[in-house]
Amino acid sequence: MATKTQEKMVQFSSFLSGLTKNISNKDGKRRINHGRQATIALAKEARKNGLLLTSHGNVNAKWSSNYACAYFRGGNKGINQDRFIVWEAFGGKEEVMFCGVFDGHGTWGHLVAKRVKKVTPAYLLHYWQEAMDLLKGSNFDRFEMWKKSFMKTCSTVDYDLELHPVIDSLYSGCAGLMIIREGDLLVLANVGDSRAVLGTTSNDGNLVAVQLTVDFKPNLPQESERIYKSGGCVCEAEDEPGVSRIRASNDETEEGPGLALSRAFGDYFAKDSGLISEPDVIQRTITTRDRFVILATDGVWDVVSNEKAVEIVSSAAERDDAAKRLVEYAAGQWKRQRPGYATDDISVVCLFFHKASSSQEVES
Repeated sequence: MATKTQEKMVQFSSFLSGLTKNISNKDGKRRINHGRQATIALAKEARKNGLLLTSHGNVNAKWSSNYACAYFRGGNKGINQDRFIVWEAFGGKEEVMFCGVFDGHGTWGHLVAKRVKKVTPAYLLHYWQEAMDLLKGSNFDRFEMWKKSFMKTCSTVDYDLELHPVIDSLYSGCAGLMIIREGDLLVLANVGDSRAVLGTTSNDGNLVAVQLTVDFKPNLPQESERIYKSGGCVCEAEDEPGVSRIRASNDETEEGPGLALSRAFGDYFAKDSGLISEPDVIQRTITTRDRFVILATDGVWDVVSNEKAVEIVSSAAERDDAAKRLVEYAAGQWKRQRPGYATDDISVVCLFFHKASSSQEVES
């Protein structure tokens, strides 16, 4: 496995060198070349080695302490608009893992989510390698490096959608929640209202839930302030009590399209009204108290509490079943809690930090 990983590192280096010229100016306009064939080849190689997951299943490299499982279930609103990815040995480095969940919305939301899932890893690798090259031979802050890489990546991905010749993202978009694990460093980048919840052990030995990310809704004070300053407004429709939406006007009416999240890729109708694709990037140092992290789209969190989700994942007899059990529980809660409402798409990625034999250990 180590030999194969080294071979992939050479492939990645060549690929990333080619990406250096991806973003350029010509006649005042940026052109983006995604190195599509190289990305596809790398993804195929990773998938062949059991290191890449984009559908039901698990990733469990023998040399890694990571163990990830993922599961999804389409709702009954139409085409499933959720996508996810788990990539072990990300960038050819055995200690780095990348995970992401992407929740599309709007007529073309399924295509937006698919596109964002596809191009995000390539751009993140490019900007990460760029940062590594600049800081080579000097001391550097790993978190700041990943943070800058995520910030540039999300900006580029959003611009990619705007330029796409086929996907119409004017009234369609997606939320994106991504994490990097590099050794004991966990970096989370959140655009939208998907959520990451940590299962960790408290001082008294009980397993507790810690919400790591913010659900970026328009009515959050810092979000609504930005929206109003940008000329937009935040409104609630009479038939949707408690649901705040960005409106692309400042007259606070309920007319026209609205968006129930304050950060997203795409949705260009609202980009001049306060919607942004800038991620909130945070870090956490993983200890032996931290058992796992759950990444899930809002199809889970609309009907399941953080505490219940952690309980379900931790009580799974086999780690393989953890994500599936949470998805199926959430689907059942939609029927019980919201009868008559269409069930949302539901996607879950569970990333366990330690091997099964030591996952119950805590710091003394």
